[in-house]
Amino acid sequence: MSIVITAFERSPDGGKGLARDTRLRWALEEVGCPYEVRLLSFQAMKEPAHLALHPFGQIPTYEEGGLVLFESGAIVLHLAEQHAGLLPAEAKARARAISWMFAALNTVEPPILELANARLLERDAPWQQARLPLVAERVRVRLRQLSASLGDGEWLDADFSAGDLLMVSVLLRLRASGLLDEFPALAAYVARGEARPAYQRAFAAQLAVATGH
Repeated sequence: MSIVITAFERSPDGGKGLARDTRLRWALEEVGCPYEVRLLSFQAMKEPAHLALHPFGQIPTYEEGGLVLFESGAIVLHLAEQHAGLLPAEAKARARAISWMFAALNTVEPPILELANARLLERDAPWQQARLPLVAERVRVRLRQLSASLGDGEWLDADFSAGDLLMVSVLLRLRASGLLDEFPALAAYVARGEARPAYQRAFAAQLAVATGH
């Protein structure tokens, strides 16, 4: 059964690897699963055919046989449970890795997305200059906590896992803000994630769509 995922026909990030299909590409590359990509325009994402796959009209989606999934975290978890390489075999370590997956998406990503919205979508709003430092400080709180937990470790819990895959994907959204540079251990952690061959292949695939190469 072939795997098909959906992605932006023209990603808003211009191929910087921030679109959520990159997370799926990375996970699929890590576990060695071939896949196909169906590119969608913004119009197609709101049409009934895609809404039948993703009720909120977003990307990515995942299709394999009769299974259809949406939400990048849920799809990465499915892949990690079905294939070796993204979750530890030992039960307690496996549970910790899953905890880090949820932490990446539920605890660390929300303030980062809030900062991105404040910087881009609200830049002309009269309250933006007053609000921006407050939002940035909320991000710093999470980064301080994450950095303390990472300590001198290479990954969040011994070996690389799906928790690291999602956490690095989330932290990459901070690159343009400069906040990540304030936390050298986290910047090095992200660099280790980017250096993985599977990430390199995933990034190249997404960039090829954006650049037409």
